[in-house]
Amino acid sequence: MPHEPAPGRLPRGRLVPRTTRGRRRAVQGLMLATVCALAPATWLHAVAGDRTGTVTGAPDREVAVVFGAGLREGRPTPYLAHRLDAAAELYRAGKVRVVLVTGDNSRVDYDEPDAMRTYLVRRGVPDGRIVSDHAGFDTWDSCVRAKRIFGVDRAVLVTQGFHIKRALALCDAAGIESYGVGVAEPHDRIWYYGGVRELFAAGKAALDVALRPDPRFLGPREAGVTEALAASAAAP
Repeated sequence: MPHEPAPGRLPRGRLVPRTTRGRRRAVQGLMLATVCALAPATWLHAVAGDRTGTVTGAPDREVAVVFGAGLREGRPTPYLAHRLDAAAELYRAGKVRVVLVTGDNSRVDYDEPDAMRTYLVRRGVPDGRIVSDHAGFDTWDSCVRAKRIFGVDRAVLVTQGFHIKRALALCDAAGIESYGVGVAEPHDRIWYYGGVRELFAAGKAALDVALRPDPRFLGPREAGVTEALAASAAAP
């Protein structure tokens, strides 16, 4: 006699439970999984509130923080270049006095902050007004290091629109009073990938805020931002 599955249990090879009770449980499980998946993203949206906008609407802050977004043949990818363009615009408009570039320099042949610095200098930001964080391996590390290593208390954060809410939430948790400039991008393949990726990254952000781990590399306090601000104030 063939084996019959227990009522409500999904038999092998069947995608939909046979019984009403089984289907109800499947729907409830799917709804619960959806809520759990979207909860962190909803939290990020609530935390960010109305503190995002364009370069024009950004408040005056001493420091802009630009997050890395990859290199291509040693140069900033288009998405990173657009972030840097926005930071340069903030500087030229007098809304910030110093730009902190934070990114990955885990290999000798891969130096995001140096490439970011070079790009900004070519767009009119003085080299002495740029500070490099070479251990910004992810958004949490960048925010914590901006606060604990570079002494940043208030900043304008610069990144793409799909990432800005997570950056705001993590910098808030790190102790930085932040406003976010969300750089607009065409809705291309990379934009959609970034949006989907953020759904998963939101979960890690929630864990980072709850557990508050130290960055992968912390190191000693650095005076780069303080010195750049002092030089800016002393400039005619």
